[in-house]
Amino acid sequence: MGGEGEGVALDEAGGRIYVPLTLPGEAVTIQRSGERGTLLAVTTPSPERVTPPCAHFGLCGGCMLQHWAPAAGLDWKIARLRQTLERERLETEILPAFSAAPGQRRRLALHARRGPRRDEAVLGFKSRRSWDVVGVSECAVADPRLVAAFPALRRLGAVFLERPKSAPTLHVTLSGTGLDVDVTGVEAKDGGLSADARRRAADIAAAADFARVTLAGEGLYQARQPVVAFGPGRVVLPPGGFLQASAEAERVMAAEACAAVAGARRIADLFCGAGAFTFPLAGIAPVLAADASEASIDALRSALAGAPGIKTVTPVCRDLFRRPYSEKELKGIDAVVFDPPRAGAAEQAASIGRSGAAVAVGVSCNPATFVRDAALLVSAGFRLKSIRPVDQFLWSSHIEVVGVFER
Repeated sequence: MGGEGEGVALDEAGGRIYVPLTLPGEAVTIQRSGERGTLLAVTTPSPERVTPPCAHFGLCGGCMLQHWAPAAGLDWKIARLRQTLERERLETEILPAFSAAPGQRRRLALHARRGPRRDEAVLGFKSRRSWDVVGVSECAVADPRLVAAFPALRRLGAVFLERPKSAPTLHVTLSGTGLDVDVTGVEAKDGGLSADARRRAADIAAAADFARVTLAGEGLYQARQPVVAFGPGRVVLPPGGFLQASAEAERVMAAEACAAVAGARRIADLFCGAGAFTFPLAGIAPVLAADASEASIDALRSALAGAPGIKTVTPVCRDLFRRPYSEKELKGIDAVVFDPPRAGAAEQAASIGRSGAAVAVGVSCNPATFVRDAALLVSAGFRLKSIRPVDQFLWSSHIEVVGVFER
């Protein structure tokens, strides 16, 4: 199985052929084009092959591995994680993985394109290795409340197609107070949307009882503030703000971080977003919370007064790629939690290594950059105590990790 979740075959010359929707050990018939293969038939199926739970699987590019028994797919992800660690000669305990259940995903990015009906867009996900959009009527990974909103979201998507160059994406988040929708990809000429279109968007949102609809962050409709719970904090999400895919996975990761830093006197939460880890950590000790997103920091700050039983939180808006916290600035911090984007945080990790912190917790959706950053911490005197795999990207080739480092 290749790294992107495609079966790999060898031709007569030893060249690799990547074939989606296949599994190790299977005999298949394909149509070949260079190093790519299109599956035509499975002649000898793997005993690990299962019936995909979604009718769109195979056309929709949102999932890669619905045809693989979940336990076998998770074993493969963990084996790849071990190989990534071994490349940097890192040894650690890999703890039992947390696996998100179907129907737990609380945010989707849905593409809207013109369809046969003017008042209803084709709404769905891009097909594999293509710009074409596959319209979907179901989604096995998504929370059922998101799926139930698909008809209204199709009507809403059609509103944003009035300009010929628009290719709208509806970023839909299930908050504790209803659906929050931020739309991007709309042609910006003359304000991007006519007054009539704005009225129709508001009418559709009201009829569907959405909490809020925004256009690239600009308000179009709001019945309620979209609120999410981070431990004792109740945070109003900024439009398009980052949120972990699964609320249950987020709680597992926050609990792992809190257990690792128990007893700390002062904590830094770097790349903190709107506070998913900040609020649980603040139940232990005062927290320095830093992130580059001004909207996320403002949302975190606004929620502090309504969060009972927490220690002092100091929110800071700071680009940690351009200005990582130095070891001098981290003086007095004895525990650091950092959750960077997929690119990782090499310079920040190096500074943490030079600091006086006794514990560090790295959270990452990209094991490759996590391992690179981990090697920097280990070379500075930390020990990678354990890793908790968190499989919140169901039926994909991706996995989240939480690594605990101690001096």
